[in-house]
Amino acid sequence: MSILDLAPVVPVVVIDDVETAVPIARALVAGGLPAIEVTLRTPCALEAITRIAAEVPGAVVGAGTVRTPADVAAAVRAGAGFLVSPGSTPALVAAMLESGVPFLPGAATASEVMALAERGLTELKFFPAEPAGGVAYLKALGGPLPQVRFCPTGGIRPQTAPAYLALPNVGCVGGTWLTPADAVAAGDHARIEKLAAEAAALRG
Repeated sequence: MSILDLAPVVPVVVIDDVETAVPIARALVAGGLPAIEVTLRTPCALEAITRIAAEVPGAVVGAGTVRTPADVAAAVRAGAGFLVSPGSTPALVAAMLESGVPFLPGAATASEVMALAERGLTELKFFPAEPAGGVAYLKALGGPLPQVRFCPTGGIRPQTAPAYLALPNVGCVGGTWLTPADAVAAGDHARIEKLAAEAAALRG
């Protein structure tokens, strides 16, 4: 199944303490969000991916903020089930294609989308969604590029997610609101599970 079809929301998670990774992932999966993007922004991100992949049944854990071919290789070794990049370069796209792992390359302009579509890539990350034009921009792209589907990420909130999800060219959205810092610090996994359940019901 496509990454875009696993759930309406893909949690975008920054793990600062690797010991929090598995409990957070279990709460997200219990709430109905199996696809989890762990960003490669912290030193423990790769270990967090490994632990989630090994210890959380039902989780499809991926690596986000993939920026270089080295990131691709490290994420795949760690056990990432998918890759997400904020943007796209020829070298990065080549490495992701060679990895054999599903991926969402980032794009923010019509030219970037067209360049990726020329390579047969029609499932993309739209980033940064809100600053780049949001719902109106994605709706406009749907006219000339109807074959391309997106996971918009960046500035999306529970209140704005349904408008994105109602677009025919949006499969899911990426969201950072599922793992609030205070809930993570307090180990409030019940709250994370509740937020996940609310997000799982957001399909427009």
